[in-house]
Amino acid sequence: MPREPALLSVAAPMHDEEATVVRFHERVVAALDGIPFELVIADDGSRDGTGAALAELAAADERVKVVTLSRNFGHQAALTAALEHASGDVVVMLDGDLQDPPEVIPELLDRWRDGADVVYAVRQAREGETVFKRKTASWFYRLFRSLADIDLPPETGDFRLMDRRALDAMLAMPERNRFLRGMSVWVGFTQTAVTFHREARSAGRTKYTLRRMLRFSFDAIASFSHRPLQFATLLGFICSALAFLAVPLTVVARYADIYERGVPSVIVVILLLGGIQLICVGIIGEYVGRIYDEVKHRPLYVVRDKANLDK
Repeated sequence: MPREPALLSVAAPMHDEEATVVRFHERVVAALDGIPFELVIADDGSRDGTGAALAELAAADERVKVVTLSRNFGHQAALTAALEHASGDVVVMLDGDLQDPPEVIPELLDRWRDGADVVYAVRQAREGETVFKRKTASWFYRLFRSLADIDLPPETGDFRLMDRRALDAMLAMPERNRFLRGMSVWVGFTQTAVTFHREARSAGRTKYTLRRMLRFSFDAIASFSHRPLQFATLLGFICSALAFLAVPLTVVARYADIYERGVPSVIVVILLLGGIQLICVGIIGEYVGRIYDEVKHRPLYVVRDKANLDK
């Protein structure tokens, strides 16, 4: 028999999305007509009128639950806050900028009814994004799949549906440097895909700068793979082997009278080896820094206020 949700939770983070708040709510309500649902939105320290707009929505519609964070903790932390305050037996996570169309949610729900525990949305097209953004995203997924120990489907984001069992298993993972789309794959259960067209932003601008994208990419790889550390070790062995091979060659060149003394060659070798050492130390430092973040046991986020939720 097909399953039916007693309550569907839609969890979304928002940061400076004043222009999309009302439209986002309207499209979610229209898409889920006839389905019991709640809309849990985490306001990630917005500095514009997002907080006021969400407060008005919560006052007008009790299905809207708002978690206001004390400052900007980042996308993954805010999405985690929304997920932890969701009470449905089925939960859908998506971005609040309307690039993930709420109209796809009923199709995700159909796959859940058929028995899937995790239904992830695969982007067939990425409207409104530059060639650079699409290419770097493609490179990231290829790199991640080659390095990580999980099979992350390409062109997937955080837009997905999770059964309560799978969600509880994911939320039990306490790590701070979170890569939720990878964590949802790691927990296992029955997983399937739905394709969709990712829409262009209707208002505002992306919060993911190139620096944040690079940081997010390394967080994702470091969370699910130790291979960068292994590559650093391999690079050290290669450099050592080259150094040992160069010793007899230098002796032969010296006695064959083809050896020419020169400072530039020494400088190049020193800079090369020094650069390799710094790269290896940097990779190790990234992992050590993540260990340091974990052992401090600071909360992932701090809630300043709630609306339509138990205090």
